[in-house]
Amino acid sequence: MSNAEMWTAVSGGVVGVASAVATFWGGRAARRTRRDHRRDDFTVVTDRMEKEILRQAKQLNNLAAAAEVQEQRLEGAGVAISYLIERVRGLTTWVRSAGLEPPAAPPIPERAREFIHHDV
Repeated sequence: MSNAEMWTAVSGGVVGVASAVATFWGGRAARRTRRDHRRDDFTVVTDRMEKEILRQAKQLNNLAAAAEVQEQRLEGAGVAISYLIERVRGLTTWVRSAGLEPPAAPPIPERAREFIHHDV
């Protein structure tokens, strides 16, 4: 084997080894690490959590608005009931002042007993 052939063989081997090392290093650098996967999983989870928190906040705002509407309706109903109680008392007083007796009231329904505390 001549000197030139030996150098060609050695340089081919060196180039092959260098090529293998470069391929290995490039593949390793391109490969995602376990930490990268964990970070991506964490990002996915936090994105889902953020969406769920926004959905829950929207639902909570809707419930608060509905509760406000119900509170206003209950307040209005309370005012209406107070007005009707005063009106019935006024009519009862007027009937009695005319020397008459108002008719007996029908029994209070069971569901209404906890709300009615007035003797009309």
